[in-house]
Amino acid sequence: MLRAGDIQRAGQESGFRVDKKGSIDLVTEVDLACERMCRETIAERFPEHDILAEEYGGSNSGRPASRFRWVFDPLDGTTNYAHGLPIYCSSLALEIDGRAEVAAIYDPTRKELFTAERGEGSYLNGQALHVSQKTSLIDSLLVTGFPYNVHEESGDLVALFGYFLGRARAVRRLGSAALDLGYVAAGRFEAFWEQHLKPWDVAAGALIVEEAGGRVTGMDGGPFDPAAAHLIASNGHVHREVVDTISAFRAERAQKQTS
Repeated sequence: MLRAGDIQRAGQESGFRVDKKGSIDLVTEVDLACERMCRETIAERFPEHDILAEEYGGSNSGRPASRFRWVFDPLDGTTNYAHGLPIYCSSLALEIDGRAEVAAIYDPTRKELFTAERGEGSYLNGQALHVSQKTSLIDSLLVTGFPYNVHEESGDLVALFGYFLGRARAVRRLGSAALDLGYVAAGRFEAFWEQHLKPWDVAAGALIVEEAGGRVTGMDGGPFDPAAAHLIASNGHVHREVVDTISAFRAERAQKQTS
């Protein structure tokens, strides 16, 4: 993770090429360089392990699926990075038998390394992390994110954002799901919700939140599944209120559409 951070910082100093994967979905040569470095490191140290990452997808070299899979985002917050906004990171999780057991998120601009091991707690630069103790939305600072197809779904996404805005102390949108999760674990946010996610966006952060004493579920309040593309992560105390708020919003929208 630290090596990926070095590559990201060097790119900011030297400049880098930016390409498009979609109308607003960017990829930089730094994303690719970080992923190549991570893949080479894993292949050298753990040649029998599988890999799932954002830019080059999954790989197991034609072997039967391994019990071990590394899931990582080489540069989470690419749009921020491409615009020179210092809110980005890299994230990495090791899954064993389909469940994340070790996780790390590194923010090179603040030199903050979030880590977790299942059953052993979460840490920020070696200091134990704990979620906040706020117990109501009106006292909470929330965070969310929008997918790259936001232009097609902006109505519902912005409406839900506004729905929470009227019920919480404040709502933020940083542009890095991994950091959003790390900040919930650190008690900087009380809750995070987002849909249209990928496993590499959340595999590491979800474990870090849970090990810091928080709770992670789907947006419907059901069990969290990294492949399900949506989640709520919270300090646990406001979790039910977040689930109920989303449920109430969806019920109201459905009623308006049928009336």
